[in-house]
Amino acid sequence: MRLKNIALALMLATALAGCNDTLDSVDLSHVKNKVEQPLPSRILAEMQKKNMPRNSPIMMRIFKEEGVLEVWKAKADNRFDVIASYSICAWSGKLGPKVKEGDRQAPEGFYNLTPAHLNPNSKYYLAINTGYPNRFDQAHGRTGSNLMIHGACSSSGCYSMTDEQVLEIYAFARDAFKGGQTAVQLQAFPFRMTAENMARHRDSEHINFWKNLKVGYDNFEVTKRPPEVAICEKKYVFNQEINGQISSPAAACPPMSTPSTLNVALGSYEKSYELAYQKALKKLDGMVWYEPTEAERKAVVAEKRKGRDIAYAPTGTSLEAGKLLKREQFEALMAKRTAPQSTPATTVLASTSSRPQTAAERMKQSRLSQADAQQQAQPATETADASSTTVPIPAPNPLAYAAPPVSAPEKKPFWKFWGAD
Repeated sequence: MRLKNIALALMLATALAGCNDTLDSVDLSHVKNKVEQPLPSRILAEMQKKNMPRNSPIMMRIFKEEGVLEVWKAKADNRFDVIASYSICAWSGKLGPKVKEGDRQAPEGFYNLTPAHLNPNSKYYLAINTGYPNRFDQAHGRTGSNLMIHGACSSSGCYSMTDEQVLEIYAFARDAFKGGQTAVQLQAFPFRMTAENMARHRDSEHINFWKNLKVGYDNFEVTKRPPEVAICEKKYVFNQEINGQISSPAAACPPMSTPSTLNVALGSYEKSYELAYQKALKKLDGMVWYEPTEAERKAVVAEKRKGRDIAYAPTGTSLEAGKLLKREQFEALMAKRTAPQSTPATTVLASTSSRPQTAAERMKQSRLSQADAQQQAQPATETADASSTTVPIPAPNPLAYAAPPVSAPEKKPFWKFWGAD
């Protein structure tokens, strides 16, 4: 029994540091071929109702704060409508982009998924590589690998679903690729980019990055078609008519313009948004949003873990665990968190003791000092956030699937519609 426990501990220690091997969260033994498993009849019926061809293109949207992954699908008129919405079982870190390997952050941005990004042999039941880091991420020096949408409900930088959910998501992508779609657009947002949400997060260190993402969000809201995405000056640009070529993601943007019909539609959308934003600012005056830690998100769904495998690690949503605070309350809370730690007990005991140390005590103290010096001399290593110390942290999986670089398709997507309905 003791050897069995040790083996289990070693499995968890090596498996939980990236998107790694975890135990399946549900029993899908009735599925004979998970890679070719057809979509369920309820979804096929909804597709027929919405006039969506079986193999028409799809697009995915992720909203971290709400904990939602949406699948949108093209109708016969080439406009997209939502066909499925799933609660994300687990995502790690906090709102904001992934910056470096090991930071436990899930990516935010616009990514292209090709058939090569599908991993039918994933140890997480099924997986789809998000394509992180893309050219935008690379231009900002961001690092990381094997960031997936996968099953098993356990995450360290990935978007983890249940196995049943990822079975359907995988099938949507598979069918779209069979229909001729060359790249599925994944839009990963921190939250739904409404006026009130943008006002609520106005003080975030990531607000400028999110404003850039919002331009793409707005384009999709107006057109209901995935925007064409380019990257220059280390920023995303959307649906632009570009006069010239972009030499690199960090290079200056060439002359570009928004098509007139789209410009009019976006102008009307922006006017309505600005009115709503000013109204939200008044409503939230003097208030600050407290974003919960990963541990606080896990706490609100602790009941879901009871009786499940140890690797099953759902996380609640930021909306469930976060809260609005008065600014003075928020500042007091942050000040308390950053207050200096109390003096270590060993130092206190040493300083309060007035009697001379014995030879044995002096020898013990010398050994402790040498151990401290050796520990401080060790090179720094990345660790998980202090907020997540109650959860096993995975190590990078050497068997994890890495997709090849994605190149932009030569043909423009059929949904490009300047001047046409």
